[in-house]
Amino acid sequence: MERRRLLDSVATTLGGLRPGHPVRVAVDGPDAAGKTTFADDLAAALGTGRPVLRLGIDDFHQPPQVRSRRGGLSAEGYYLDAFDLDAIRDGVLRPLGPGGDRRYLLSTFDHRAGRPTARATAEAPPDAVMIVDGVLLLRPELRDHWEFSVYLHVEPEETLRRALVRDRDLFGGERQVVERYTRRYLPAQALYRERDRPLERAVLVVDHTDPAEPRIVTDRR
Repeated sequence: MERRRLLDSVATTLGGLRPGHPVRVAVDGPDAAGKTTFADDLAAALGTGRPVLRLGIDDFHQPPQVRSRRGGLSAEGYYLDAFDLDAIRDGVLRPLGPGGDRRYLLSTFDHRAGRPTARATAEAPPDAVMIVDGVLLLRPELRDHWEFSVYLHVEPEETLRRALVRDRDLFGGERQVVERYTRRYLPAQALYRERDRPLERAVLVVDHTDPAEPRIVTDRR
């Protein structure tokens, strides 16, 4: 399916959801799947009909001492410790859900600067659509709090290929990228798929191998 048609189709579905509180949307998938760009494009596709809000799980990292307490290259450590799931659930998803006051956290930690943020909040309009992108969004701690979810699937080999382009400078070279992905990120994603089965839980599963021509694998709308 051509990308524009897919985005417009999802935007139409989201535009029709009226749960009585902001619509909470997850854009999930492995590292380097194209989640942030997809979420941004989806927000643009929604246009001006409803207020659209954006957050990313990367703004809710745990501090380094928590992230690495099982070892800097531990796959289980990434799965268990990388993100402050309590803050996302209790500071974002529940306030935007049924009976919530619609005041949500914007972030808790700047992982690139290595320091906590001011934990500022904002108030969502009652008819807003909140789109959150990131890994591991369909874990048990979070999955019951989404009105809609998209899982962008790419094979591990494609994840690594993209990471070698995107993350070489971030991690200090090709060898470091390969080590981090093959020992930590890719095994953590395999653990996530095994334990939490996101492809079986997402409303929409999209093969994102070619972002210009995404292919719908599963549509549970």
